[in-house]
Amino acid sequence: MQEFLAELEHTFRWVPDWVVGFGLITGAVVIALVTHSIASRLMRRMFGPNNTVAPLLLDRTSGPTRLALCLAAVALVLPLAPLNDVLRQALSHFFGVAVIALIGWISIRVVDMVSARYLEKFRLDVAENFLARKHVTQVRVFKRVTDTLIVIIAVSTALMTFDSVRQYGVSLFASAGAAGLIVGLAARPLLSNLIAGVQIALTQPIRIEDAVIIENEWGWVEDIASTYVVIRLWDWRRMVVPLSYFIERPFQNWTRDAQSLIGAIALHVDYSADVPRIRKRLEQAASESRLWDRAVVNLQVIDTHPRTIELRALVSARNAPQSWDLRCEIREKLLAFIRDEMPEALPRDRAILASNDDLGRRFLRGGSTGNGSKSETAPSPG
Repeated sequence: MQEFLAELEHTFRWVPDWVVGFGLITGAVVIALVTHSIASRLMRRMFGPNNTVAPLLLDRTSGPTRLALCLAAVALVLPLAPLNDVLRQALSHFFGVAVIALIGWISIRVVDMVSARYLEKFRLDVAENFLARKHVTQVRVFKRVTDTLIVIIAVSTALMTFDSVRQYGVSLFASAGAAGLIVGLAARPLLSNLIAGVQIALTQPIRIEDAVIIENEWGWVEDIASTYVVIRLWDWRRMVVPLSYFIERPFQNWTRDAQSLIGAIALHVDYSADVPRIRKRLEQAASESRLWDRAVVNLQVIDTHPRTIELRALVSARNAPQSWDLRCEIREKLLAFIRDEMPEALPRDRAILASNDDLGRRFLRGGSTGNGSKSETAPSPG
């Protein structure tokens, strides 16, 4: 190898040394990339089309392995390249930073593969997915927090390899003055959300695909990131909420312990309504619906008003969307029943009509006036 390089140097002695050095490094990188491509194709053919784990593993690790081969090739060629000390030192520094980035990249890929492998046995597309949602939430939050910490550590380590940055960092930490206070205040929202993410992963006030009401909006928890939560609203909009919101402020979680819900339907009917008959129709309509889970169906008179009485029908369903659809279906059927079979139960206004003679005789007798107020007694004639 030394003799080959000596011959090349003698042949191309008119070429500047830095051009030869960069040419050797570029050639080594190209050879490494070609070698990686050939090895990847051979491994895919070796495992065959029936193996689904190996292609996934190769896809997840293709980037780090490609970078590792390039760095190994540069490490072999760099001592042999005819470069001056300043340029060689700069390339060696760059090589060290690349190694740090490679370690961080490999660490993130390992976390991704381990989390994906762990979540393979949990499915979210089934009816009873409480346990799956619990584990998916925990793994996703911990994975993103871990990825963030890996990136911070890798970037900090890479920056500390520069003398100027290292000295600035040491002086900044030693002084702990106004600059440190400003940086701390600026990073407080990020740190509070990261800590809130760990709390949510441990205590789980929300999970993936939980039905929640937040800021008077109803939707499902679509994604839990390292600093925010994405809520998929019922009309397909997306609401982005900081993680700390779910620790510091109240909200409604309709699927915290179970997905089944009881829906309420309010009706206002006349005092002459036959409530037992309406209750019987409610039970019949619930039994006819495929959305009812056969758990709760009830009808009660919960309030009275000057013109009407208020009925509340309760029906249960398996989850929040079915509860909403069931309430709409039952409400429609009850209204149609009252309109067609019991029109006397519809709300109405009552009024008492009286002639002027009747009002005059009532006034002379000292009775009440038409508006309900007590009148004075009329004086006797003469």
